[in-house]
Amino acid sequence: MDYLKIDWAEVDQDGHLVLPPEIAGQLGIEPGARLRIEQQGNHLRLHRPANHLNKVYIEPTNLCNLDCVMCIRSGWEEPLGRMTRETFDHILAGLREISPAPTVFFGGLGEPLYNPRTLEWIRQVKALGCRVELITNGTTLDERRSQQLIANGLDVLWVSIDGATPEHYADVRLGGELPKILENLDRLRRMRKGGHFPQPAIGIAFVAMQRNIDDLPELLSLGRRMGASLFMVSNVIPYNTEMQAERLYTRTLKNIAYMPSPFMPYLSLPKFDIDTLTQKAFIQALNSGYVVNYANNSFGNANDVCNFIQSGSMSIAWDGFVSPCWPLMHSHVSYLHNKEHHVRRHMIANVREHSLLDIWNDPVYMEYRQKVDSFRFAPCTYCGGCDLSEENEEDCMGNEFPACGSCLWSQGVIQCP
Repeated sequence: MDYLKIDWAEVDQDGHLVLPPEIAGQLGIEPGARLRIEQQGNHLRLHRPANHLNKVYIEPTNLCNLDCVMCIRSGWEEPLGRMTRETFDHILAGLREISPAPTVFFGGLGEPLYNPRTLEWIRQVKALGCRVELITNGTTLDERRSQQLIANGLDVLWVSIDGATPEHYADVRLGGELPKILENLDRLRRMRKGGHFPQPAIGIAFVAMQRNIDDLPELLSLGRRMGASLFMVSNVIPYNTEMQAERLYTRTLKNIAYMPSPFMPYLSLPKFDIDTLTQKAFIQALNSGYVVNYANNSFGNANDVCNFIQSGSMSIAWDGFVSPCWPLMHSHVSYLHNKEHHVRRHMIANVREHSLLDIWNDPVYMEYRQKVDSFRFAPCTYCGGCDLSEENEEDCMGNEFPACGSCLWSQGVIQCP
């Protein structure tokens, strides 16, 4: 996760901003690089160059041993399989060419440990100097696998837990047992070496729904007892009709239309206790139609922003095809405004035929990233009134496939680790 880092930049005699070499290197800023700059009040926000490959998502498999109520597999007809050793060898060769070494995240639309080669692949990627993360449902995290994850240098282990009681957990993750997950996680916690920053760090990923949102406070406490230092909460994406009733963001989608704008009234709030005395006023302020700033942190900046593009990431499916993001790795159907939304898979190229850097630096792919980083998203998420919002083929603003107007990630509604 990102923590606040403080350093100093300088302005040379020609008026050029000079960044510390360490920061410039981490962000891939080289002579001649073009940076997107946003100004808000006294602050400047610099975005990494579109040509910097900073993070690689690898999907070892789209198979899973659980049957979760909100899973994308409940509404798709995609081929299922596991990444082969040959495909991964092409990825590994490509990672060797990237400097500085990127973060590698093993995850996707399946259970990564359902591919028996994933543990060894973590070791090989870590040997290249990459930061390595993995997300798992925790069901197969036995003592042997835990020892291998620790020995192979995994930096962060994310575990998906969507309920704080055995009954609530089983109501979401069919086939899973919370006591067993917690037993596995606690054993790994105790097996790690001591210190202030034991590795791997443990993260908890929680999909919030109407049926389980009341479990969140207890899950935070449970996570602390399990040694978790990271928490990621996302909303549910309705991949079937039943999940539409589980959404927690109906009003939020409507409010997106009124997010930060020079024409909107502005409300600045200081830090104060959020308790039984203040929570009603605080919630009403958030829903007031103002642009709300709380202790110098805006509540409305995560709009029309592709975090996958801005983080400099690419996503590689189990069959080796590269996509710009998780949502475009596989064709699927979800529901938006009570209508089906058909997403067609967007494949840039296959790692078995092209190197990672050749794919990343392809002029067409580069142009696409620059466009997504700068264009105004179509208003599908809060409008949805036309047939164009039912597919990702084109939108009302002239953007062609893959059109991103209905993307809930770009509006801060859905999050991935």
